[in-house]
Amino acid sequence: MAVDAQGRPRHEEARAPVLELRDLSIRFGGLRVIENLHLEVQRGEILGVLGPNGAGKSTLFNLIAGVLAPTAGAIFFGGRNITTMNVWSRRRIGIGRTYQIPKPFAHMSVFENVLVAAAHGGGRAIRLSRAEAMDVLEATGLADRMTSMAGQLSLLDLKRLELARAIAGRPDLLLLDEIAGGLTEAECDDLLALLKKISDHGATIVWVEHVLHALKRAASRLAVLYSGSIIAEGAPEDILADDRVREIYLGA
Repeated sequence: MAVDAQGRPRHEEARAPVLELRDLSIRFGGLRVIENLHLEVQRGEILGVLGPNGAGKSTLFNLIAGVLAPTAGAIFFGGRNITTMNVWSRRRIGIGRTYQIPKPFAHMSVFENVLVAAAHGGGRAIRLSRAEAMDVLEATGLADRMTSMAGQLSLLDLKRLELARAIAGRPDLLLLDEIAGGLTEAECDDLLALLKKISDHGATIVWVEHVLHALKRAASRLAVLYSGSIIAEGAPEDILADDRVREIYLGA
């Protein structure tokens, strides 16, 4: 019988959540930012994560992506313990992310930015990466800007480029950090249509966002982070109507 790295049958690995956080904690000195957090993300879902400023959302993403190491607890990806794995190795096994403030290589072209992400993030040869980069540019609506310098892009195109770099290499798990922030309603509609395409192609998405109407339309489930812990999970309409969530997050 085939087994995985933990000695479990392969069929168990296939049923495992794409992402599982087990009793995850991180402290900076005496400050507890994430405390005994448990969260499971199932394959193919779009999970929205919301919470007030200072709730620990960015820290949570940095833990999942490998930028920060937890003080305690474990992170599993596809049933595999990746708690001590570095950032680039997590990228190679299928974890992509965006940043709240786009971080392109400003003096490189749009195409070169996506090519680097496809080649180094996806671990592909340059020949294959060129084709991958073109596919991603077409999908994200950036093909006509491929020769533009990234530093010259509008906010919407910067958001598109940030997303394009994250999905180059075809990650299984996509972490989106406030990708809708600053967009107009029409631009947000375009973004949601693109995210649906990405989800339909098999990617699992965890999306931290303050634009609630976007989350409500896209997410299959919401989780509310407050003081480093998940205080509520469920269907978007139920979570947004929850009195405790409204008091903490909306001040209502």
